[in-house]
Amino acid sequence: MSSRNPETTLPWRVRAAILLRLFAIQGAWNYETMMGNGVAFALEPALRLLPGGHRGEPFRQAMTRHSGYFNAHPYLAAVAVGALARAELDGVPVSQIERFRVAAPGPLGSVGDRLVWAGWLPFSSCVALLAFGLGLSPGGVVLVFLGTFNLLHLGLRIWGLNAGWSQGLDVAATLANPVLRQAPAYVARATALVAGMALPVAAHGIIGPGRVLLGGVLASVATGALIVTLLHGRLEGWRLATLALAAFVLFSMVR
Repeated sequence: MSSRNPETTLPWRVRAAILLRLFAIQGAWNYETMMGNGVAFALEPALRLLPGGHRGEPFRQAMTRHSGYFNAHPYLAAVAVGALARAELDGVPVSQIERFRVAAPGPLGSVGDRLVWAGWLPFSSCVALLAFGLGLSPGGVVLVFLGTFNLLHLGLRIWGLNAGWSQGLDVAATLANPVLRQAPAYVARATALVAGMALPVAAHGIIGPGRVLLGGVLASVATGALIVTLLHGRLEGWRLATLALAAFVLFSMVR
């Protein structure tokens, strides 16, 4: 049975304050509590609504509780923050809150890593690489990358906070959503498609109308293919895509 109280509300100013603080959730990251301090920092505006306000004992106990160890993907941590805020304001027993804090990091980290680092970051890099090949300036390429990447980044934080608040500690069903489960596979296919268009277009942009650099480009491609083959399973896709994008942009700036 759900422990959510349908009458519990979160003022928009408090919701906005939490969302803003989520961007600094890793600001106090450390090896002892990971992002635990950041979770407490993001929750603090909501915890001020507890009986007694920020000077009350419930507030102090909740802040202490949420400053403990917590390690999840920084973007999807918004789901946990929203759920924990709802649980605290609904008066859910501490034992249930603690169980959630132990169980939530694993799924949030796994889904976030596959969707963002292994999926969307390489996709954003390939989109920016395609823009470079089509003649966009270095500054424009950077803006395309940032715009594409932050489209998902910002969306996940906003959606995560709202989903966590709406579902409370019952948020597991949200993480089982087919969109989140299947999105990494679709993003990987989109990345392969865009990369297939971006690499020859970017190579043509470097070579230009002449063929002076053709040998160097072909040698670089062959070397890159050999490195990827030798490091198969040990080279993360997002690192490779980011390095390729940086190399193309650097070359365009110095040539």
